[in-house]
Amino acid sequence: MTAPPVSLPDDPTLSPLTGWTRAHWEALADRLLDGLVPYATPGLAQYRLPGPPSHSGPWSDGLEGFARSFLLAAFRIAGSDGRVGPALIERYAAGLDAGTDPHHAEHWPPITDRAQPMVEAASVALALHESRAWLWDHLDDGVRQRVCAWLGGFVGADVNDSNWRLFQVITEEFLASAGAPHSRAEIDAGLARLDDWYRGGGWYTDGDGRKFDYYNAWALHLYPVLWARIAGPRADPATVARHRARLREFLTVHQHFFGSDGAPVHQGRSLTYRFAATAPLWAGALADATPLPPGRTRRLASGALKHFTERGVPDERGLLSLGWYRPFLPVTQRYSGPASPYWASKAFLGLLLPADHPVWTAPEEPAPVDTRDVGLALPAPGWLLQSTTADGIVRLVNHGSDRLPPPPATDDDSPHYARFAYSSATAPETPGVDNHLALLAPDGTPSPRGRIHPLGTAAGRAGSRAQDGRVETVSVVRGAWEVRVHRLDVPPDTPVREGGWAVADDAAPPDVRTGPGRAVARRADGLTSALVGLHGWDDAEASAVRATGTNAVGHHSATPVLQLPGPRPLLVTLVVLSADSRTALTGASATVAADGTVEVRFPDGTVERVPAGLSDGPVPSPGPAPAGTG
Repeated sequence: MTAPPVSLPDDPTLSPLTGWTRAHWEALADRLLDGLVPYATPGLAQYRLPGPPSHSGPWSDGLEGFARSFLLAAFRIAGSDGRVGPALIERYAAGLDAGTDPHHAEHWPPITDRAQPMVEAASVALALHESRAWLWDHLDDGVRQRVCAWLGGFVGADVNDSNWRLFQVITEEFLASAGAPHSRAEIDAGLARLDDWYRGGGWYTDGDGRKFDYYNAWALHLYPVLWARIAGPRADPATVARHRARLREFLTVHQHFFGSDGAPVHQGRSLTYRFAATAPLWAGALADATPLPPGRTRRLASGALKHFTERGVPDERGLLSLGWYRPFLPVTQRYSGPASPYWASKAFLGLLLPADHPVWTAPEEPAPVDTRDVGLALPAPGWLLQSTTADGIVRLVNHGSDRLPPPPATDDDSPHYARFAYSSATAPETPGVDNHLALLAPDGTPSPRGRIHPLGTAAGRAGSRAQDGRVETVSVVRGAWEVRVHRLDVPPDTPVREGGWAVADDAAPPDVRTGPGRAVARRADGLTSALVGLHGWDDAEASAVRATGTNAVGHHSATPVLQLPGPRPLLVTLVVLSADSRTALTGASATVAADGTVEVRFPDGTVERVPAGLSDGPVPSPGPAPAGTG
């Protein structure tokens, strides 16, 4: 069976930027739900989708298919006041009956300590609450009792100390709403743990450590809003107000994470959830906790959804594959199963808002990237965010998120956390040399970045120490340009290699050009990555590393590279990513004073100074540029 594609006409009056309306969202939701039908088990309790199983195995993966698609079905049912085909409601009612019957061949795995069914239980609980009037209230008493008994496996269970604590909060609050056994102490403890992870500026770390990514968007801000909807008068007003204030602050920043083409910045784990990154936009509107005008909320959310649909998502069967555009397993983790991408259902939260709500009726308003260049310093995650209107690209410079457990624990680098930079137009190589300064072993093995020790973030600059303290880097940014100042403490015979942005394309390999101290890779549509040595790279070999099948954006990729046979104590590099043909790749320079201060001149003449000795304090704020330097 092939699910028909969405082919509704655009509405340029209501949505002049994306053309999409609520009808497009409803049609795509229906397409996704219809596409799952051929993969339902006979009793409709599981969806066994094609693809490699997760580490939890097919039994758990089948539950995941039910739970995550049930969330989408619930938003669709509730958002239409139940005016959907009765088959949809009956389908999930039958699945609840079979899945919670321990004697049924399709019964669900039990909720046990730190096991994947905990994740799926929260989706089931949320879906039951939001579709309560059309589904839960009409279930047989025996089925309701069995559902509560299955969800009740959460009570007293050991939960991963991360966003998983919120799965327990959601599930047990639903049990409370149903008059079933639950633990108020466990609910309160989970919410209190969230407070422990708050780092300010709207940002949470996902558990202890420096774990900043989209889990802020599709879990840590989203579940408190949905918990409050379940809890109603049981929710502490001060707690609800605190969560709403943090969400509002987060959205002032989150709106900048989408390129003008709708693409989210490609960073972090679980990226196969794709447009789930839009969930907090809708949550802010749902909870009256957004600083964004309603037309901008819809522009951002519709832009992201349309971005993926225009690139083959869902596929010709109506399925969400394990990947980004096409199937691409390097964006997955061990816990990712064939149905994992259906956490993208969270993007459809906006359907809970009535059709006459301003987010659906107000004309679209431009996103920030549509109207002006933006530069943001985000001290909590240790990031710089730069967007340029001329090409619509958003760039994230990373000096703070490594997703490593707190010391002394260690782990391997992840390409989705360890790179210096990420963007809305590119993806990291997996594996690759892009956006990394590597110290090379005699056999050519590159050193990992390892634990990132932030040195501070200020307007236009951020810094960190990494590689066991051997490399200290400060990034200074201006528009599409980034200058990296590296100070190295390594043996004199250690080869050093730096990579720029990887650009990728399905159609053909990017064009590559090299010259003394510079390398450029350019895609056919003009997206360009350049790497230029400004200081210390005098005898460097310039090249580009080509690869196939290692990039989520395209099958063919190329990364500009500079490599030295031995290090210098100070290296300064210009790194450029731009799709604007007017962006200069020449004209930058760097000079070093006797005290180690580096004066950087950008191609537009702007001058910035980076002092030495940052280990003793945070990155200094940039001072005024000398007269006449722009």
